[in-house]
Amino acid sequence: MTIQVTHTLGERIAVRSSGGVELLSYVYKPDPDAFEARKPYIHPLRTLAGNQVSGYRPNDHRWHKGLQMTASHLSGQNFWGGNCYVPGEGYQRLPERIGSMRHDGFSVLDTADDRFTLAEDLTWVENGGQEWAREQRTVTVHSVDEQAGSWALDWSISLTNIHSEPLRFGSPTTAGREMAGYTGLQWRGPRDFTGGAIFGPEDLPSADGTDTDTGPLMGTQGPWLAFTAEHDDIDAHSTLVFAHAPENLDPATAIHPSHWFVRSEPIPTVAFSWAFFEEFELAPGASFAYRYRIVVADGAWDRDRVATHLKGLTW
Repeated sequence: MTIQVTHTLGERIAVRSSGGVELLSYVYKPDPDAFEARKPYIHPLRTLAGNQVSGYRPNDHRWHKGLQMTASHLSGQNFWGGNCYVPGEGYQRLPERIGSMRHDGFSVLDTADDRFTLAEDLTWVENGGQEWAREQRTVTVHSVDEQAGSWALDWSISLTNIHSEPLRFGSPTTAGREMAGYTGLQWRGPRDFTGGAIFGPEDLPSADGTDTDTGPLMGTQGPWLAFTAEHDDIDAHSTLVFAHAPENLDPATAIHPSHWFVRSEPIPTVAFSWAFFEEFELAPGASFAYRYRIVVADGAWDRDRVATHLKGLTW
């Protein structure tokens, strides 16, 4: 058996390797602080060697919690957490705008020899208590490869508007702040990942054609992106690879184009932004879906190694 699963009822699900390393903890118990947008998240996230590759409540953004599904601007509500960006006023502390994602139950908890899948039902609730959306989420741990020093995590979302009005998905950029298109599935790295290396399938210019302090991949599109960094305290590097399922980038199937929100400095973070530059609407009763993959690996992988490994993982 390559993985083991422990469920602490009402709190979290932990997945461990056969060597006893806790690869992840899926936390669904609501956090105490509503301002941080209560919702399930994954933390810690670790490599097979046990090196931690996620951050939790850093002092610059207390609402950043490992790996989590977010929506920074949704019809005037903030399901990301923290301060809200207001056009002409900048970031404001507006607790009355902070929504939450309520855990309603697990429809699937399935463990095989080398694979674990959870399927979760959630409800997105605006600050006043109205239920706006139903989500079906699936998280799968698979492809544990001790020889490669890696394992994979798939995260899928299917969201249905149960509100009486259209839901408008946006970001700080759609509200007027340049190159701040964060929203969607977001990863926050640990402090020692600050200044790490970021690369995609090929060298790309930044979204406006110039190299900026946000990095050349900020606001671009692509099938995958990798983030590699050296740890403090230990003599080791780790690499995370963020990959889209093919349909995410297909205009015929995706509800809206996706772009990368990615920073190495001043903070290490990556988000699969589904509304970077433009808002999109979800009509009452309508649904959309996305699938994502994250490969967690020991070592400093290069572009060729990432590309070869991803080709060996089927969707």
